[in-house]
Amino acid sequence: MEAFVTVAEKGSMTEAAVALSTTASVLSRAVTRLETRLGAQLMRRTTRRLSLTDEGRAYLEQARAAFSMINDAERAIQGPAGASLSGQVRISVPTTYGHYRLPEMLGRFTDAFPNVRIELSITNRNVDLVAEGYDLAIRLGPLPDSGLVARRLEDAPLRLVASPRYLERAGTPTSVEDLAKHQCLPFVMPSTGRPAPWLFRIDGKDVDWTPAGQIQVFDDVLGVVRLAESGLGICQTYDFILQDSIERGRLVDVLKNVHGRTRAFSVIFAPHRRLSAATRALIDFLAKGQ
Repeated sequence: MEAFVTVAEKGSMTEAAVALSTTASVLSRAVTRLETRLGAQLMRRTTRRLSLTDEGRAYLEQARAAFSMINDAERAIQGPAGASLSGQVRISVPTTYGHYRLPEMLGRFTDAFPNVRIELSITNRNVDLVAEGYDLAIRLGPLPDSGLVARRLEDAPLRLVASPRYLERAGTPTSVEDLAKHQCLPFVMPSTGRPAPWLFRIDGKDVDWTPAGQIQVFDDVLGVVRLAESGLGICQTYDFILQDSIERGRLVDVLKNVHGRTRAFSVIFAPHRRLSAATRALIDFLAKGQ
């Protein structure tokens, strides 16, 4: 069963063999024995690719659920004592969360579980959890139908801001329509190649407005904040990023009357039994906001 699940998720006997520290021929024989025992073909094999049959897809779903139950049982026996939990967890997070939200959470987690090592990748690239060997990731926005499981971390409020210096020079907008006359600082989404829309709530209705600007920021969304602090325009981002800049007077609110929208952050993971006890502990810790 473990051989079949790994091959199905990796899409290749060779990659699955690397993940399980064995050989492709051993895995092929294991899957064949499983098919013989079940009396059903689970995979179609060609020289170039593997694909699941209808029976294979149904069996994969049940096998994942079974492995998850086994892991839950093992974790229950291990008990809640943090000092006894060990292992390594690989996690990918976007720059916003990696710099402003996660450090405090990881500080509390490592205090509670001192023998768990964290391998942290801070990037705005959407990694492939299975192919790249990550245990979990934090993602922004709705999760596409990818077979992954998501647990909501928070709905982060958004805020529109600019520096006092910029507003003194360019004037203060009084409506969303006025923004078209200002230097806006859009962030171009890596997944679409287009500027991320700014989200507003006007008279109780949700309005999405796409900013255009002389300067467009790619790759690192935190760049829009630094540009705004330098007086180069108006930006929209999360309250948790802007709090310090507003308190220090580097940025001020713009169009307070249209605030109120949020974006969701979630922790995602693949629903199979190779989620270690350490990984599950971190997922629970993050999801509970501890």
